[in-house]
Amino acid sequence: MPSDRSYLRDDYPRERTSVLTWLISAIVAGFAVQLVTSSSWVSAGRSADYFLALSVPALERGWVWTLVTHVFLHSTGFIIHGIFNVFALYFLGRELLPMLGSGRFLGVFVSATVVGGSLWAAAHWRFGGGESHIGATPAVAALFTVFACLLPKQPLSFLLFFIFPVTLRPKHVVMAFAGIAAFGFMFYELPGAGLPFDISLSSSAHLGGILTGLFYFRFVHESTWPFRRRGDEIERPRWMKRGRKPSLVVPPTESPVDVTPTVLTGKENIRAEVDRILDKINSEGLSALTPAEKALLDNAKDLLSRR
Repeated sequence: MPSDRSYLRDDYPRERTSVLTWLISAIVAGFAVQLVTSSSWVSAGRSADYFLALSVPALERGWVWTLVTHVFLHSTGFIIHGIFNVFALYFLGRELLPMLGSGRFLGVFVSATVVGGSLWAAAHWRFGGGESHIGATPAVAALFTVFACLLPKQPLSFLLFFIFPVTLRPKHVVMAFAGIAAFGFMFYELPGAGLPFDISLSSSAHLGGILTGLFYFRFVHESTWPFRRRGDEIERPRWMKRGRKPSLVVPPTESPVDVTPTVLTGKENIRAEVDRILDKINSEGLSALTPAEKALLDNAKDLLSRR
């Protein structure tokens, strides 16, 4: 009967959906809403980008939620933008969730989104206009920065242009990405100049994501976080524990134990004592023996083997 099978009963504990699944699902759903509301056959009046994308006019209207909601939108004209972020988030989540826990993983994601968006808004505030910022790249950049801090020498292998095999180290990727973001921020974004070939790149937001990842690793990862969910066990790599000194544990004071083995004469007496010790091992385990009993057991092997 179904009631006899635990996996068919309603009270059977079901596995919770991970925070990674929720984030990816929200990004895919946000992109779907963009496609629907921006199509010509839907008379919505305003697309999802108008209400959810981050822009200076939106913040001036008091729409502070756009500092978070823009992460779920991606370019509908350049679909690779969203595909790359979803796949990067998936692979980073598989590696980082066991090490950070769902609470900290989500905290880094949201914090990088807000910090990156705020830095972008600050850089573009004086220009105003209709430019907007969307995408999860700052959050992905923060998570990859944390990954590079935890596993700086983990080899990353891929095929460049699907032909040439390339192997990189995470720390080198972060350094190169940070250099490109800083260069674009200083020489193009701040002066208000456009990037070559009409490339749309929010260098300030990407830089904010990288800084968020570095801040988390430096000041939060090793500390006790009061908002960590119960059950989030943080697994730190072995190399991170080198500098930590083990706590001094003072063993409890025990009364001195006589380690002098008992001197027995006669094989019958020795056999009887050995039998008692063996019975003690069977009932209490080898760790229950006193040093004197262990010494007697060792000496008995030689005495009983003599003919």
